[in-house]
Amino acid sequence: MTGQEEAGETAHRFWATAGRLLGLLRPFRLQMLGAVAATCAFAGLNVAAPKYLGDATDVVVEGIFQGSLDQRLGILLAAVATMYLFASLFNWLQGALTARAVQGLMHGLRASVEDKLHRLPSTYFRERSRGDVLSRATNDIDNIAQALNQVLTQLIVSALMLCGSLAMMLFISPLLAAIAIATVPVSTWITVLVARRSQEHFARQWKETGELNGHVEEFISGHEVIKAFGHQGQATAVFSRSNGRLARAAAKAQYSAGVVQPLMVLISNLNYIAVAVVGALQVIAGAMTIGGVQAFIQFSRLFTQPVGQIGGLLNVMQSCAASAARVFVLLDAAEDPQDPGGKAGGVPAGGRIAFHDVTFGYPGSVPAVRNLTFAVEPGQSVAIVGHTGAGKSTVVNLLMRFLEPSSGRITMGGVDIAGIPRDLLRAHFGVVLQDSWLFAGTIRENIAYGRPDAGDAAIVAAAEATHADRFIRSLPHGYGTELDNGGEPLSQGQRQLITIARAQLAGRSVLVLDEATSSVDSRTELLIRKAMQRLRDGRTSFMIAHRLSTVRNADLILVMDHGRIVEQGTHGNLLAANSYYARLYNAQFAERDGKAGVLEGGL
Repeated sequence: MTGQEEAGETAHRFWATAGRLLGLLRPFRLQMLGAVAATCAFAGLNVAAPKYLGDATDVVVEGIFQGSLDQRLGILLAAVATMYLFASLFNWLQGALTARAVQGLMHGLRASVEDKLHRLPSTYFRERSRGDVLSRATNDIDNIAQALNQVLTQLIVSALMLCGSLAMMLFISPLLAAIAIATVPVSTWITVLVARRSQEHFARQWKETGELNGHVEEFISGHEVIKAFGHQGQATAVFSRSNGRLARAAAKAQYSAGVVQPLMVLISNLNYIAVAVVGALQVIAGAMTIGGVQAFIQFSRLFTQPVGQIGGLLNVMQSCAASAARVFVLLDAAEDPQDPGGKAGGVPAGGRIAFHDVTFGYPGSVPAVRNLTFAVEPGQSVAIVGHTGAGKSTVVNLLMRFLEPSSGRITMGGVDIAGIPRDLLRAHFGVVLQDSWLFAGTIRENIAYGRPDAGDAAIVAAAEATHADRFIRSLPHGYGTELDNGGEPLSQGQRQLITIARAQLAGRSVLVLDEATSSVDSRTELLIRKAMQRLRDGRTSFMIAHRLSTVRNADLILVMDHGRIVEQGTHGNLLAANSYYARLYNAQFAERDGKAGVLEGGL
């Protein structure tokens, strides 16, 4: 679903989204019931106070004509002050209870989003901007929290004040009440008209916010490359275009939301003029007292103010619904197929791994791998080589069930891995990827990521085995060095050594090395190859490599081209066959051997 289609759909499902969002408040119904009760008390006291204040005004007027003030004045004023005092207390109480309920809902919603992100297939993140996903998990949820805090009780207050003040106006003067009520249809028409247009603008605003976040994240992660190629100007232009789209979308949304309040104020002022004039005529005619007119004007203010507030709240609700719809789209996204039941003891460890006529392709595209059939015995090392896009990484993604075959099956120890829960299956794999992922924490914590209960001796032994111990000890804080921003202050090669040490310590039965030496120099590569040889002892290993020097000792080499296995065998056998692998190997080492250009056409 594109952003435009999603924004359009969001604008037509307000009530469904609002109902689902309010349904999430069900666990906090006690807090919400308390907030509603406090809101009712607050509204009731605010509606009652003007009537007592009007009576006090009449007592003052009578006292002026009679030359003395009645003792009722003190009682009435004390009653009004008490009402306003308790109204403030109830207002604070409803705010506190609402905040607790809303933050509880947000806590659960954030947890649901976090849990959902772990259950989504890897293809979901390949098809979407990371900034947009991040915006849904942060900006949209924050917007929901702010909107709910503002709307939940304020909407009830406005409705109660509207009804209460209307009842009191009808009690004091039906004529003046008719004048005040005459403005309601106009106010309602304006509110509905604006609300109908504003939600689409708010949906567009939050969509553009996600796009902008994606650009910022991209610029931060690639700032060195941008500077190295002198593309600051292009990056600035991309940001400016995205920022401009966001500004225009936000301006339209805020314009739609902001136009209501001034119109409501205008209508309220016109209503006030009409009430004041007619009320004065009523006093002159003896149909009303001055206190009655004063109370009515206060009630008319209480009546028109909620009308304007409800109009503003409807726009806040439109923004909230737009954000909620975006979060619900994420929560409703298709997940990995449901795992079957299973126990850890039933998962084969160290068994024979076999691909049986496996084909995989993304919807609407050419299959990434086709008719793969091969077998790997326990303890064997398998190298998968081929040009970029040949399908090498797809093979291990299928093996670890990050992807599911379109046809065929994969077995481990004779058991179809489709029947093994993903978590239990992946518990047998140690992984070293081309991109060395390190989290914010100490070097010690990063090495122990796959085995959190490991002691210092085991962590150091893993680092020594992968030749990482020496440079770690040269750091000011050694294994306690804090890493940030994906591995700062380490070099790329040092980060890769840490990830290899992590796999060494985890001690999984199957090892996946995806271009594990691509980021290190030749000397470090030689050391790592020796370390990986020890790492592979007793383990089944899959190596994806462009540097063919790293796969010479593999027990089995699979040569892939356009998603198919075109050759397989040992390094010596494949060279002797003088076919596709030989051309790849000779072309890669031609420059080193002074044979530049030899058999280049074979690539």
